[in-house]
Amino acid sequence: MSEKTAGLGVRALGEAYRTGRLTPRAVVEAALARMARLEPRLNAFAEPMREAALAEADARAQEMADGRDRGPLHGVPIAIKDLIEVAGTPTGYGSQVRQPAMAADDALLVARLRTAGAVILGKTNLLEYAYGVAHPKIGQTNNPHDPSRTSGGSSGGSAAAVAAGIVPLAIGTDTGGSIRIPAAYCGIVGLKPSFGLVPLDGVFPLSWSLDHAGPLARSVDDSALALAGLVGQPMPLAPLPLTGLRIGVVRRHFDMAVVSPGVRRAASEALGALSERGATLVDISLPRLEDANRDLVTVLLPEATLIHADLYAENPDGYAPGTRSQIEAGLRLPAIDYVRAQRRRAQLRESVEALFATVDVLASPSVPFVAPHEDPEFVEGEEGEVLASGLANMTGHPAISLPCGLSDGLPVGLQLMGPLGADARLLSIAAAVEAVIDGCPPPPLD
Repeated sequence: MSEKTAGLGVRALGEAYRTGRLTPRAVVEAALARMARLEPRLNAFAEPMREAALAEADARAQEMADGRDRGPLHGVPIAIKDLIEVAGTPTGYGSQVRQPAMAADDALLVARLRTAGAVILGKTNLLEYAYGVAHPKIGQTNNPHDPSRTSGGSSGGSAAAVAAGIVPLAIGTDTGGSIRIPAAYCGIVGLKPSFGLVPLDGVFPLSWSLDHAGPLARSVDDSALALAGLVGQPMPLAPLPLTGLRIGVVRRHFDMAVVSPGVRRAASEALGALSERGATLVDISLPRLEDANRDLVTVLLPEATLIHADLYAENPDGYAPGTRSQIEAGLRLPAIDYVRAQRRRAQLRESVEALFATVDVLASPSVPFVAPHEDPEFVEGEEGEVLASGLANMTGHPAISLPCGLSDGLPVGLQLMGPLGADARLLSIAAAVEAVIDGCPPPPLD
């Protein structure tokens, strides 16, 4: 089987399976071959699961032959970030603190994907414990559009695997933008669902009050199908006209000096195209938005330090220096600062939710610049990489990054945020937006 399956989405694969033009084994074999060819450049996979994936593909094919169809994800290969447990597979966390440990059970989200018929293809690389630093003995994952640049973090392996056409879907986690940032850098779709919608049982935490898990895909439709598998219920996309759609433009996220001219131009042109088709653009300002990412760091640092207390006591030198310094910073943060940040966070959540009485979505550039050569430090506050993405982690609102063109030949993302719990509605709006704005061509890997 050739690698011509590389660009196929979930529905195309399903149609090919059900008409007999392809089999899950053939698609998994092609994915493994593409992985082997591209991995030296990408460093996207921590653990290819070749034998397990082929066995699971054969089992899915037999189910189809027996008349059991599990739905759209049946036989579809999916990659899993390597801090999410996959039974019988080592979990390495992108770290050297401990040797990778064999997982006894699937994380609940992985179990749900298997119930929906997915084939787990492998574990993807990440920044160490999802904490913003690539361990030097593992290295960063490189961007399929320019392997001299990062694919982003912390779910960079998942993003690169999808953008490179190895898998149509991958799962990542997101604490301050770790799904949406690499999705933007790699020119794909990244969804952070509403807080608590996707279960985190069996997912190693970074911050219990900020963590989310969600899909990375090449289309909004594939994202919706993946989310349905993750939550165990349908996420139907409703056809929505752009006429009358009210888009709140978060002006601060466009106007800060850190936003590159090329990113500002691509995101603004995308909004202009939506306006031309009937959408209404409304400039939005939020009280104390400038505090959001400072407060995110204030919440994250002590929560992460508490989570890592035992590991840090066991082997502090096993961490990358940057990760270790962040854990140590959490020890010095005053408790009163944490409490104040949490109080402001509750107020911010209420302010954001109130905006949806007057607009349908909030729009921002997903990241203020295109993929850099190395991952920026996470603890930069609002002036850096998490300028727009951190807000939705602080408030728990669903947010999605869509490719919206290029700047200097590299992908740019447009972020949309929706009301709490309205994930299907946000996905429907994103599908309508996706149909109009410029996307991103496949990376020049072939």
